[in-house]
Amino acid sequence: MRGYARELSSEDGAVGELLPWEALVVDAVGNLIEFWNFKRNQGRVWALLYLRGRSMTAAQIQSALGLSKGAVSMLVRELEQWGVLLRVRAAHDDSWRFAAETDLMKMIGRVITERERGIVASVREDLERAERLAKDDDEVPREVLDRLRRMRTLANFVEKALRVFVDTARFDVMGALDVLRDKHGRH
Repeated sequence: MRGYARELSSEDGAVGELLPWEALVVDAVGNLIEFWNFKRNQGRVWALLYLRGRSMTAAQIQSALGLSKGAVSMLVRELEQWGVLLRVRAAHDDSWRFAAETDLMKMIGRVITERERGIVASVREDLERAERLAKDDDEVPREVLDRLRRMRTLANFVEKALRVFVDTARFDVMGALDVLRDKHGRH
């Protein structure tokens, strides 16, 4: 532990290698972010900054995570665009530093607004269009129209739930369960 404190307070600002527990956290977040179809190293950069609780220069991030200068440059630019990283200047030097957004709900809400709500709205619109076309086709069986209606209703619910979640940080899945039940109460 003494080495960690010495590294963080060193005169040259070097951060050095990650401790084993830091590596576990940084990699766990990176894996989760990759699962959500973002870049793994985006999650690793954010997790490092969030975990350390202080701003760091690109060179410090590069050293701590073993990334190239170009990779760090690209990653911090992308994370800034998503609003999960802030660019700051320290009073004592002219170097840009980067800090993690610490309001987790704000960060998740921004990502959901930018990404998930768009795809859900697109799916809902396609289902509505398909339902209109199917209703105009006399050959489509009633049970198929009913399934299509349930799919569209679920898409409407998901879109509404995402909007409520982003606006209030609350998510209620009971409405989704009602939509998913068939007329016999089965899921």
